[in-house]
Parts: sequence; C-alpha cells; structure tokens
Amino acid sequence: MSDTGNSHKATSIHKAEFDPILKKYVYYGTALALFASIVGIVVLPFWLILGKIYIDRYFDNLYCELTTRALHFKKGIWFQIERSIPLDKIQDLTFHEGPILRWLGLSKLVVETAGQSAQGMSDMSLTGIINARKFREMVMDQRDNITDRSHYTAPSTDQSSSSLNDLAPILTEIHKTLQSIDRKLDKR
Repeated sequence: MSDTGNSHKATSIHKAEFDPILKKYVYYGTALALFASIVGIVVLPFWLILGKIYIDRYFDNLYCELTTRALHFKKGIWFQIERSIPLDKIQDLTFHEGPILRWLGLSKLVVETAGQSAQGMSDMSLTGIINARKFREMVMDQRDNITDRSHYTAPSTDQSSSSLNDLAPILTEIHKTLQSIDRKLDKR
C-alpha cells in the first residue's frame, strides 16, 4: 500500500487484534439501549434473536493496522467505515475506560488529530484492542519517528543552490543600500 502522492511504500508494523469480549459488550450494550427506549422495546426481541449473528459478522470485519506512515481502520457490515489517518497528523491517543469497559477488561482508544472534526468529535475510536496500551505506545513511537525525521530533513542540493541564486540579487541590493547608508552617516 503506498501513500497518495508519495513514492515511498508504507510497510505494515502491526495488525491489531480485537478482544472477543467486545462481542458481549456490544451485544448487551445494544440490548440495554433498546430496552431503555420506547421504540427499542419493539426491536429488542429481534435483536436478542439476530444480534449475535450481526455481532459475529461485525467482529470479523474489524480491522486495524499500523503502518510506517498511517493508522488504518475498518469496521461495519452494511455501512462500512474505512479510515486512514497519517501518523504525522495524530496528536494523541487517549484512553477512555468507563466502569463497564474496565470490568470487562476492555479499553477504548480515541485518536485525536490536528484537524479534528467539529465540537470535539474524534476522528477514530478503537474499542477492544488487545494490549491497547502497548498498541498506543507503538503508534506514538512511530509517529515520533516520522515527525522527528521530517523536521530534520535537509533540502536537496539542487533546491538549496537554486534558492541561493534567487537570493543573490536581493542580497546584493541590500549590501549596496547598507553601504550607501554607511557613507551618508560618515559625511555627518
């Protein structure tokens, strides 16, 4: 997989795995939400019968991969969401662990980027990744590797010599102006 507009090929660093307990969390969480709403009570029996089939397919479609340049994520059955976030745009990965997630041994990683969506919405949230803290460290370390390299990349020799050639007439003019000012000050 190569990045758009770049000849460098992104290689896979780590493919995240999702904890099967996530299935229970989504199944019972959805059932509880349906039970709590008036319209949901009508849908609840269908969910209790067909929900496990849906959750199994949903779980099988979860995908998250860290590459040398981006974080890729895919989820969904009928409405699929596929996101690729360049690592240099990631500002932080935040943990959200409510009491139920903690009780189940799960955590939610929320990706915060420089150009985030309106009103504090996250660009991506990853619930149920096995070894989420280690995965977070891997993403942040790779992000730091990329951003550190990009800050210290020197311009190519061709670019720097052409830039100096463009500046030479301007610098010559500045030098002449300073000499003129210096002569005028000496006459006083």
